[in-house]
Amino acid sequence: MDVVLASSPVEAGVECWDLRTGAEQLRYRNCASAPHGLVSVAGRFIAASQLRDSSSSSGSVLYWSWDKPQVETKSFPAEPIFPLVSNSDGSYLLGGGSSGNIYIWEILSGKLLKRWQAHYMAVSCLVFSDDESLIISGSDDGSVRVWSLMRLFDKRENEVVKDPFLYSFQEHMLRVTDIVSGYGLCNSIAISSSEDRTCKVWSLSKGKMLRSITFPCIMNAIALDPGEHVFYGGGRDGKIYVAALTADCTSTGTYEKHIVSCLSEHSKAVTCLEITKDGVTLVSASEDGTVRVWDIKSQQVIRVLKHSKGPINNIVIVRQPMDMLSQTSTNGEISCSKRQRLSNLPPLDKYVDSTGTPNVRLVSTIQTSFDEPLESRYCSSRSMVKQIRELQRSSSGAVELELERLREEHRVSLQMLQRRKKLFEDLWKVHVDKLLDGDEASVGHSS
Repeated sequence: MDVVLASSPVEAGVECWDLRTGAEQLRYRNCASAPHGLVSVAGRFIAASQLRDSSSSSGSVLYWSWDKPQVETKSFPAEPIFPLVSNSDGSYLLGGGSSGNIYIWEILSGKLLKRWQAHYMAVSCLVFSDDESLIISGSDDGSVRVWSLMRLFDKRENEVVKDPFLYSFQEHMLRVTDIVSGYGLCNSIAISSSEDRTCKVWSLSKGKMLRSITFPCIMNAIALDPGEHVFYGGGRDGKIYVAALTADCTSTGTYEKHIVSCLSEHSKAVTCLEITKDGVTLVSASEDGTVRVWDIKSQQVIRVLKHSKGPINNIVIVRQPMDMLSQTSTNGEISCSKRQRLSNLPPLDKYVDSTGTPNVRLVSTIQTSFDEPLESRYCSSRSMVKQIRELQRSSSGAVELELERLREEHRVSLQMLQRRKKLFEDLWKVHVDKLLDGDEASVGHSS
């Protein structure tokens, strides 16, 4: 069962609905989350960063189990944490701090493995690339940076390399509001939105900007079509704009170049967007306190979900682990083995362990299903299988953008060639005319 989680920046908790029927599930209490601060941990737990006191020098991160509305674990990092992201198998939790630091915790132990100064100002966005080998971060300073997870833990390379990031994009003029990563390992893309009213498309393989699209208003959120033909931008004017990534999608002329159409149902700013993995359904949330479920093909709203209190600033689509809620023993209680597996996660450490840890070790992950074999709980096997699959895929959106860029370069080159050819012909004609005039003058003088 796919469910939608929605949280608010006010003390309104986290609400949960069945995506297909709209039926409300559990409501998780005591949550006032930061933008991009709500995340599912391996489909077994929920984590959220908190915005309780803007003047406080420390923040908090809360954990909930799927089947309990009360907070199970509270953590107090060294500073307020805004965006959170977890990798798919639940081995790491990453958080972006108000000072520009990024933190990496091991979830099952709570150990802080790494902390580094990533930006000059607060981290506003944090995502993994599709193959989870790269981290992409955005900041209030307008920069977008790409980090290699492997390089971050390579002490030798860190001693040699001046800048630990792979790429640092500085084209945005104002705060970065959202980032999404494309699909495919070899030539994937990333898209960022900013308060400068632009969305920019980046090549993660070449480290350069492929396209910049200007919108009528600030984009708070973006979502990428799985086919990478279009992406959706949620605006502060309450509209959802559809922008083309491929050459065969053209603008209607009503909007700026590359903007195909817009969806307009929210009465206030759109704050977050998500697309289901099958690419059939778009889910949007707004400051008007509603979550709207759209059929992408017809571009019509098929369901409206209402948050009980206040605006919404986070939504997450998750496949809910039904075995946690339904598999019980004959007396109605969860069996001991399952209770042990569902034990609370430890709180997150505030500081890096000064004693140090081995450079290479096997990281145990959260089991996403009780029927999974034991070897699937370790990063080594899952990562290898995932990378092999990703190597067999390619990013159609990135290929289309690269082809369009090459066609544009070819067109410009032809224009330059034609101008230079005409210039050469004009110079040749002037030179010949001067020679002929000189010959006529010498003939007349001799006569």
